[in-house]
Amino acid sequence: MSPMSNANSMAPTELSPFVYWSQTKGQLLLKVDLKDAQGVVAEFTSTTLSFAANGHGARGRNAYKFQMRFFLPIDDETATFSVTDHKIELQIRKAEPAWWQRLIATPQKPHWLRIDFDRWRTEDDGDLSEGTRDVREDYVEEYNKLQKQEIGYVKEHAKKVYLIIYNLAMFVGYLHILLIMGVLYIRDGSESMKHTYEYVGTSFKFVQLMQYLEVMHPLFGYTKGSPLMPFFQISGRNFVLFLMIEMEPRMHAKPVVFYVFVIWSLVEIVRYPYYVSQLVKRDNGLLTWLRYTIWIPLYPMGLVCEGVILLRSIPYIEETKRFCVDMPNKWNWTFDMVLFLKVYLLLLALPGTFMVMSHMSKLRAKKLGRGRAKPKVN
Repeated sequence: MSPMSNANSMAPTELSPFVYWSQTKGQLLLKVDLKDAQGVVAEFTSTTLSFAANGHGARGRNAYKFQMRFFLPIDDETATFSVTDHKIELQIRKAEPAWWQRLIATPQKPHWLRIDFDRWRTEDDGDLSEGTRDVREDYVEEYNKLQKQEIGYVKEHAKKVYLIIYNLAMFVGYLHILLIMGVLYIRDGSESMKHTYEYVGTSFKFVQLMQYLEVMHPLFGYTKGSPLMPFFQISGRNFVLFLMIEMEPRMHAKPVVFYVFVIWSLVEIVRYPYYVSQLVKRDNGLLTWLRYTIWIPLYPMGLVCEGVILLRSIPYIEETKRFCVDMPNKWNWTFDMVLFLKVYLLLLALPGTFMVMSHMSKLRAKKLGRGRAKPKVN
């Protein structure tokens, strides 16, 4: 045998610990057979689990890891784990309460996965009959390889293709705006700020209106999450853009318009490429870090600029009475836009800022941990 073949035969193999699983109708419990475990990492998505830890297992003291694709979706946001001297337990909530016929998507069970008979529920405890399943979902990697061999590329769902095109188009739109502003600033210096709205105002109105599609995406099942958060964020921007800036020509030349356009654009030229990377399943550590970190300085700066625009608009509205309704009128009611703006400013400065920053802080804690389960506090 040649030295090369000896080297290959001695190459280290990936070690997997024994994993014992059981279920209730709404929950899964996985017990990892590792003693004195350290550096435990459990990374979840709605369909997969990646586990790694150092500990004493079947092959002695070593680094152990495993991956699995679940039989049905789980609630990855609530997954937790606890570590004791003799084992690691992972508590996982099912996305929909139901009895599973098996833990993993594929019928073939890895040698290290076993049933926890101490906690196992029998078939009499629930209906374990398997409904119609799409085998392509059980063998994702194998199916994609087969498609590539047969037709030369992997077919994508129309929804995914649409989302990729949408996010790329929005990225190009905001990048176009930022480049125009940058070129003008390099050429004319601070004088270019007066002409910001003249040159990019129409483009900005277009991309901001297009963002309302992001409110529709979760409604039609294109993306996860609630439509309320994007609706409030987009509507808040458009309130400032269309009612405070567009409707008052004297606001067009204010430097604060330049600043708020730069801040909004910087946020978006990071956000949309990140979404594309997630759609094509090409994680980029720097892009992920930027997506969930750049908001820390930019969001407060943006809120300050929006507040300044609202404050600068109040004297103009008092002068023109724009959007105000005075008595008498056929509806027999009044509306004071100046008072509304003052109340809006209070909401923007306190609860609005807290709501947005808290939402982004939770996302950052989750995403920069790459979906890791949280250690359970006993």
